Amino acid sequence: MVIAGPTASGKTRLSVELALALGGEIINADSMQVYRGMDIGTAKPTIDEQRGVPHHLLDVVDPDEEFDAAMYRARAIPLISEIGERGNRCFVVGGTGLYIRGLLQGLFRCPSKDRTLRESLNRELEIQGSAALHGRLERLDPESAHRIHPNDRVRILRALEVMLLTNRKRSQLVKEHAFGEKPYNYLKLGLHVERKELYRRIDERSSKMVESGLVEETERLLSKGYSPDLKPMQAIGYRHVVRYLGGEWSLAETIRSLQRDTRRYAKRQLTWFRKDPEVTWIPSEHFEFFLRRIETFYLEVP
Repeated sequence: MVIAGPTASGKTRLSVELALALGGEIINADSMQVYRGMDIGTAKPTIDEQRGVPHHLLDVVDPDEEFDAAMYRARAIPLISEIGERGNRCFVVGGTGLYIRGLLQGLFRCPSKDRTLRESLNRELEIQGSAALHGRLERLDPESAHRIHPNDRVRILRALEVMLLTNRKRSQLVKEHAFGEKPYNYLKLGLHVERKELYRRIDERSSKMVESGLVEETERLLSKGYSPDLKPMQAIGYRHVVRYLGGEWSLAETIRSLQRDTRRYAKRQLTWFRKDPEVTWIPSEHFEFFLRRIETFYLEVP
């Protein structure tokens, strides 16, 4: 069972209610909630929200440890089996589309990271900037470049690295794999929230994150020696607060930028999930509809 949707759509609350009603356990599918010490900025389920429902793949690595879709899949697959063996229902919940797709449909094979090549690309990145490397990717693999934001340093570097190691475009490797592996019977449900209401929720939640201690949380992470250049520290919220702490922005500017960038992220999430024909969209407030649809699914599964 997959509960997906954009940030601030209500996935946490709904999935907890459904798991309580149906005897379920929740596997996190948010790429930021795997990091320890990053709670407020990732909107991680609170202790109260986790009470009564087992949650998995929260707080599994430190911010300076590597974690990606392949690692996520390797950890999630045995959890699905264990939950089934306990006679419980499995809910995969989150907004990271790549993690969900990789878990349910497999990941295409690509070479492991090459330290020497990665260091070389990182030097280029520091000297030329992400826009220049994105331009290079656009010339070599326009399709991949179109799917990657010019500021997404991690994905730009990985796409270039894969291509340089294989002499093939990453987009072509993706097409050949076609994500055709389907080891599970599953139902994908998406939370539908009207755009205006979703943006209102995002703006409100962004302000509350700062009120609840996002600045202090970021300061703690920095005081522990975690570099602001780390992948998770470049995530929405943390990178904004780093600029505030560095004196670049006022607190008001930080909140406005956080709200704006979170709205843009939600838009990208919606674009991803709406391309997936397997997702059934249901208004987020219709708990009974979700419940009936899931119960019907389990009656139909062999």
